[in-house]
Amino acid sequence: MNIKRAKQEIKDAVQAYLMKDEYGEYQIPAIHQRPILLMGPPGIGKTQIMEQISRECEIGLVAYTITHHTRQSAIGLPFIQTKIYGGKEYSVTEYTMSEIIAAVYEKIEQSGMKEGILFIDEINCVSETLAPTMLQFLQCKMFGNQSVPEGWIIVAAGNPPEYNKSVREFDVVTLDRIKRIDVEADFDVWKEYAYQVGIHPAVLSYLELRKENFYRMENTVDGKMFVTARGWEDLSRLIQVYEKLGKEVDREVVHQYLQHWKTAKDFANYLELYRKYQKEYGLERILAGYYEKDTLERLKFASFDERLSVVNLLVGKMAELFKEEYEMEKFVEGLFAQLCAYKEELQKEGAVPGEVLAAKIQSLRREVEHKKAAGQLTKAEMHRMERILCKLEEYQKAPEVESVKATFDSEEEQREQMADKTLETLNHCFEFLESAFGESQEMAVFVTELNSNVYSIAFLRENDCAMYYKYNKGLLLDERREEILEQMDAVENVVERGLVED
Repeated sequence: MNIKRAKQEIKDAVQAYLMKDEYGEYQIPAIHQRPILLMGPPGIGKTQIMEQISRECEIGLVAYTITHHTRQSAIGLPFIQTKIYGGKEYSVTEYTMSEIIAAVYEKIEQSGMKEGILFIDEINCVSETLAPTMLQFLQCKMFGNQSVPEGWIIVAAGNPPEYNKSVREFDVVTLDRIKRIDVEADFDVWKEYAYQVGIHPAVLSYLELRKENFYRMENTVDGKMFVTARGWEDLSRLIQVYEKLGKEVDREVVHQYLQHWKTAKDFANYLELYRKYQKEYGLERILAGYYEKDTLERLKFASFDERLSVVNLLVGKMAELFKEEYEMEKFVEGLFAQLCAYKEELQKEGAVPGEVLAAKIQSLRREVEHKKAAGQLTKAEMHRMERILCKLEEYQKAPEVESVKATFDSEEEQREQMADKTLETLNHCFEFLESAFGESQEMAVFVTELNSNVYSIAFLRENDCAMYYKYNKGLLLDERREEILEQMDAVENVVERGLVED
């Protein structure tokens, strides 16, 4: 299955394992809560979905890469303890608490969350001395003589043997005690994530054209050659920073991230063309609603790759605008919620505006710090909350309701202006694509990308765009038509085989 389906499977298992009966006991006893083993190629997001699941389920997360540990750090160090048995004194070997188990208890202390996920990565790549410990961990949920605390679910991840020569196969006894999920790379699923984290549009544009290069793993006479989702994401970050620094990303730089020379060379060539199209077609002018007849004429006779690259240039720019507008929307919503609570507090007898606002800021900052320690905030959410706190502190200069309302109204006005500007730019894109391509495959690609981006979906849900609905409706009709034709073909095949009686 793909990583999106795997995430839902793990999330469902977590919710089932943590469900309690009327007596406060887990519906599935700990002994029957099978550890979840996530098996798949490297770099497809196994660790990231653990962070997402812990936030969405509002539980703790402790993550370890087990290959970084020795037997001593995993199970604890031995020490001599004196005990009395049958009236005689004996020296007994005991073990200190495992570093990993201790980290779980520390997480509970820091966050106050008594339930969570203990995630162990690369579990099947441990050293020979640590292998028996991992088998004990999966079979008995223990490191040494220390058990994983009740309410903490074990999730482990590993790579299949074709990706790592140090992989150790699990025996049947162990496999019969775990819940195994096999994951494979899927570009369409990764693309949803890519829009959320702001992957460089050139990367997405290239992979739309060369989906076969999204994930590659080959053994050659020169050694292993590979491309992973992690490699694309890290390369994307580098391109974005290099653009700000005015530095060039050539094929040698690309190959440092995409360790498959043919793919690296192909993408480096595409990146050069991408920048060329961006300049020659005048992207900023198109977004502003201006373009020449020569531009339309050139596109008319351009290759499919070139036409699709221009479409994806527009998609990439719109993705940036949608994300900016989304963050502005969430910021204003969060600020409004805090101000509503502030206004309610002022209704109490003897409330002093400055004191009430100061207490509100202090309370919110404590809440943010607690959630940050518990790992319950994404980076975007942390930045948003810090921005809200900064704005509330500005309000302290004039904390009266009238002054605060006037200042907030300006924030709301900026949000509306940003939404209007984004909608106007989107309409310019549609007008250009309509003039250049009409109701063509290129227009279908543009609309499909809008339907793939969580930020554009959120924007279009709140802002009416007539041209989007016009072409999206046509796209849906085309899809429905294809579905009907497929159903008719299926019925026809059944009839031909004589499986339907007249």
